[in-house]
Amino acid sequence: MSNQVKNIAVLGSTGSIGTQTLEVIGENPSLFRVYILTAHSNADLLIEQALKFNPEYAIICDERKYQEVKQALFNTGIKVLAGHTAIVETVTHPDIDMVLTAMVGFAGLEPTIAAIKAGKDIALANKETLVVAGELITDLAKQHGVKILPVDSEHSAIFQCLAGEEGNTIEKIILTASGGPFRGKTLEFLAGVTRELALKHPNWVMGAKITIDSATLMNKGLEVIEAKWLFDLQTSQIDVVVHPQSIIHSMVQFEDGSIKGQMGLPDMKLPIQYALAYPTRLKNNFKRFDFTAYPNLTFEKPDIDTFRNLGLAFEALKRGGNMPCIINAANEIAVAGFLADDISFLAMSDVVESCMQKITYQAQPSQADYLNTDKETRIFAQNLIKQMPLKAYNLI
Repeated sequence: MSNQVKNIAVLGSTGSIGTQTLEVIGENPSLFRVYILTAHSNADLLIEQALKFNPEYAIICDERKYQEVKQALFNTGIKVLAGHTAIVETVTHPDIDMVLTAMVGFAGLEPTIAAIKAGKDIALANKETLVVAGELITDLAKQHGVKILPVDSEHSAIFQCLAGEEGNTIEKIILTASGGPFRGKTLEFLAGVTRELALKHPNWVMGAKITIDSATLMNKGLEVIEAKWLFDLQTSQIDVVVHPQSIIHSMVQFEDGSIKGQMGLPDMKLPIQYALAYPTRLKNNFKRFDFTAYPNLTFEKPDIDTFRNLGLAFEALKRGGNMPCIINAANEIAVAGFLADDISFLAMSDVVESCMQKITYQAQPSQADYLNTDKETRIFAQNLIKQMPLKAYNLI
């Protein structure tokens, strides 16, 4: 790694990935500098981060919080901006070396496109960007000579397993899943699951949206779609296996039958650090894995009959076009509905499946089509939720 300090734009700095990214940057001040911090609405934490890291820009998406942030950072020299458009425009700044996209959901798409067009390498923690518009994003990255470095632990694992394997044919990749907090539970149990239960993940500390996605296995479904684009795979080359201990983060099987896996304790700071410093591995003081503490590593097939979202994601990937965009938008609305106690746990899958059936399918969507699909799906899903009884499931 060169001695030049790398300027990092951290999009979504107040979320779980964003805060851990800042920990990594804070531990390596001679290598990385925070250039932009952005938050959706958490003004207090954005202000605290800005005062600590002194970025060039602090951007709050919620324009109602602008004056609060501006006042708190008055006389610091930090430029304070507000709104989604400000993020899209600022990530193109010539001094930025890398953009880490940790914004939640569809909101990460436009800033990522803008950054790629400006020639910025992307540390991708916003899987929805590739789910929604994988072909568009990967084509743009090739066109502008930009690296997309995965931050998700599973995709980082695949990426690490492929190091030095250029030219060797991948037979398949195997994404591991913890199974979430409800592994082995029945539909009858899931029908009564509360928000509080669903937010208790056994292995990972994450934001609310991704934690619910993990509980429904939608997170793994979105990762399947993301993997197709990151590693240029066919649907038939992607497998999912439930690995409750979350020690093997994912594996690659080559055409000779050999399998490489990447192992380690479940700690997001490791894939974050790997992406920021790539191709260099940086020394750190993270807790080390002890084989004797994990005498049994187990694996099992995912239960897609009970956890329907994973099957729906595979179906969307096979159909292609704007179908992954539809399931992403539908899922974002469904998760928000569940977190607001408007629908039951199982009804989230009903919302997704109904949107897949009702929203207009387009085989070759443009960027404008993706935006329209996202908007249309959200409106339909919101109206659908209003008509659902709270404990409803299997209504389609």
